[in-house]
Amino acid sequence: MSDASTSRSLLKPPERRPSGLGLLPVVLVCAGLVLAAASALAQDAEPTAEPATEAAAPDAVADPAGPAAGETADAKADAVDAMAKAFGAFQRGYYLTAMELALPRAQLGDPAAQTLLAELFASGLGVPRSMDDAAFWYKQAAEGGDASAQFKYAVMLLEGQYVEPDREESELFMKKAADAGNAFAQFNHAQTLVSAKPGPPGILEALPYFEKAAENGVPDAQYALAQIYNNTAGIPEQKRAQAREWMKNAALAGFDTAQLDYAIWLIDGIGGDKDYETGFRWMEIAASRGNVVAQNRMAVLHINAIGTLGDPVEAAKWYILSRRAGFDDRSLDDFYQGLTDDEQKRAIEAANAFGKR
Repeated sequence: MSDASTSRSLLKPPERRPSGLGLLPVVLVCAGLVLAAASALAQDAEPTAEPATEAAAPDAVADPAGPAAGETADAKADAVDAMAKAFGAFQRGYYLTAMELALPRAQLGDPAAQTLLAELFASGLGVPRSMDDAAFWYKQAAEGGDASAQFKYAVMLLEGQYVEPDREESELFMKKAADAGNAFAQFNHAQTLVSAKPGPPGILEALPYFEKAAENGVPDAQYALAQIYNNTAGIPEQKRAQAREWMKNAALAGFDTAQLDYAIWLIDGIGGDKDYETGFRWMEIAASRGNVVAQNRMAVLHINAIGTLGDPVEAAKWYILSRRAGFDDRSLDDFYQGLTDDEQKRAIEAANAFGKR
């Protein structure tokens, strides 16, 4: 394999994102992914009342005991039992039973029960889908201190769907949910802080929330934390040394942008020693999963035999795939035009076969 001393310039995709303090736009894009996933409850999908065998319970299932204020010890024990049964029914797909068990508790002000009702109404499980009812119960549970409801109601307030938009109240509930340990809320609150105070001061203020979200397994947060640790002035060296590990965690979680960047970091020696072979494998993973930039870079790796043996046909295959997806790279155009007719034909066949997978 060739010496990859020039791999950084080769691997740096044209018009790549800014580095260092240009992190914020990238992080906000990641936030959109999380918010979109979190607000699936607000999408106009077809409702279903069919019980699922492995339905996921709301976050509140971790703490089903939410007795109303002033209840006696016996009443509190009954509340715990009722909510345990309600969440058990939810998890087994018995949504009407879950509704019947949770409703009395919700009417008494139990935040966990209110969140469960909101989930049922939002997804149309056992009842007709009603986002108005879901919003009502999310609000009650959020005001009662349920972190999952605070996060979801904050998203609704931010997007202005099914409730009147209120950014200030959204940020308030998002922070409450973040402080209560909701991982997605921690990530989104961190971005709010960075947006309000761009540059290192805002990033450093938001850093504890990015760290908590990353530790709680949010891939977008792990990716953001890797970039912050690696690029932000004022980060202690002990944390800066952890940047590559956080990028790896995000890549392992399936975040294709992290897979791309982790590959580049390994090949370029960013945050640690160079490892061409492992970098190539991660680039291949990202490319195979449809990351267009990674497909373009796979062509470069094959042309220059970085982490692999040189293969002009394989390089041309990845070039064709990235070009079909709209990635314009004139240097690779020149490479492709220099191939023989037979090599071009085999590359097109390989690209077509890849596209049919």
